[in-house]
Amino acid sequence: LVQLVESGGGSVQAGGSLRLACAASGYTYGINSMGWFRQAPGTEREGVAAIYTKGSSTYYADSVKGRFAISQDNAKNTVYLQMTSLKPEDTAMYYCAADPIPPKDFSWYREVNYNYWGQGTQVTVSS
Repeated sequence: LVQLVESGGGSVQAGGSLRLACAASGYTYGINSMGWFRQAPGTEREGVAAIYTKGSSTYYADSVKGRFAISQDNAKNTVYLQMTSLKPEDTAMYYCAADPIPPKDFSWYREVNYNYWGQGTQVTVSS
């Protein structure tokens, strides 16, 4: 089993920055994908970014490319999502996810491909 705990959410004004963290514990050695998803009220959960934990490949949704960056600290079993130039439309609950299967271009953004999920951290961006 793998446990995921997110932190770093909060409220910021448009144009501001936040860094989310996802700390993994348990059988983390078996994890090859870690991703960030978000869900705004009344919408479906969408993939934001993902990283191949055994390599350097990263994946991003078009809506966040150039503004968000996913990274990892393997020594701490933690994945980060650095969010800059935040917009009101970035407001959502952000979830961390993990899976043993490495991410692929055609599937990293599908929530069904992740077996482990955190509880979420709220990000609110005001205009």
